[in-house]
Amino acid sequence: MEELYDQYKALLFTLAYQLTGSVADAEDAVQDVFFKAYNAHVERLEEPKAYLCKMVTNRCLNLQKSARKRREAYVGPWLPEPIRTQESDTLEMMVVRRDLLSYATLVMLERLTPTERVVFVLREALGFDYPEIAELLGKREANCRKLMSRARNKMGISEEETVATEAIELEWVNRFLTSLEQGDVDHILSLLTEDVMLVTDGGGKVKAFRHPVQKRDLVARFLAAALEGMAPFYQESLHYEITSLNGETSIVLRSGDETVAAICVQLRHGKFASIIYVVRNPDKLTRV
Repeated sequence: MEELYDQYKALLFTLAYQLTGSVADAEDAVQDVFFKAYNAHVERLEEPKAYLCKMVTNRCLNLQKSARKRREAYVGPWLPEPIRTQESDTLEMMVVRRDLLSYATLVMLERLTPTERVVFVLREALGFDYPEIAELLGKREANCRKLMSRARNKMGISEEETVATEAIELEWVNRFLTSLEQGDVDHILSLLTEDVMLVTDGGGKVKAFRHPVQKRDLVARFLAAALEGMAPFYQESLHYEITSLNGETSIVLRSGDETVAAICVQLRHGKFASIIYVVRNPDKLTRV
């Protein structure tokens, strides 16, 4: 069992994280599955990858049911928990990075039913083929293909499109970061699309917009005033850092050792920000 844990824990964590959008739920799911697998009949572990993935999937489907009820009462927009991906170069971390969907894709997964999400993650993130997915879910292969097509349609991704989003260039992030630090509204405006949207997640625990902000000038002004507006609430000075979240170049706002916000950006044409996600709920910043 120890060998199985070492071999599959990264894969199972990646699967669980992308099915739930929560690091804590993913870790709990993996630990629970291995605890139960310890007492499983030996014959069930003849194909351990399929067996363990099925157990994690079922556990996450149950978690999603309760999570949907919690999110109905959630204050403001709910965003997935970002995860830091540059702390380690171990094989396990490399596996996780390789199989992670972009943060923007994780957000879009919230549009799907739990079963559609399972099919999409298994196919697009982990590279399972349809017969494997069908066996894992106990469905026909044709049904899994329909679920995948439906998921892509809900996410606005055509059958011909690749799921990967544009890589964010470090140069763009540096320019964006400089404009934030200087509070330069005009410079920030030059980096935004006309239809840019700002989504903030405070969970009712810290100040955040309860609805997405969709006016370009309002987005720019909010970002430009962010440091000055939040400074009085923290004892130590605020500063930005460039880091890797969910395998992408991102920005973190800190006050001393305290993480204040994680900022993930979705670009259009590699030059302009079309969606800016700001996670401020402290419960979601523990791994950042």
